[in-house]
Amino acid sequence: MGDTEHVVKTLHPQNYQDVYYVGDYYRQGNAVLMDLTDVPGSEATQLVDFAAGLVVARGGDMQRVAPKVFLLSHPEGADQR
Repeated sequence: MGDTEHVVKTLHPQNYQDVYYVGDYYRQGNAVLMDLTDVPGSEATQLVDFAAGLVVARGGDMQRVAPKVFLLSHPEGADQR
């Protein structure tokens, strides 16, 4: 096993203003589990749109793991920072 540590940050945004944390943790190289169950529909859509753009720009992937819960991940073997 290498010395690469895979960290998944779980975030529970309350509104769109919390998008900063999603982007910050993702850009630090962490996978992000984004739980939007407490976010109203229109703001949840905005957060998903932001996250989709972020992962596409970084060559990553976003998967829905449950209703209103998404996993943002980096490509395997990539330097994520």
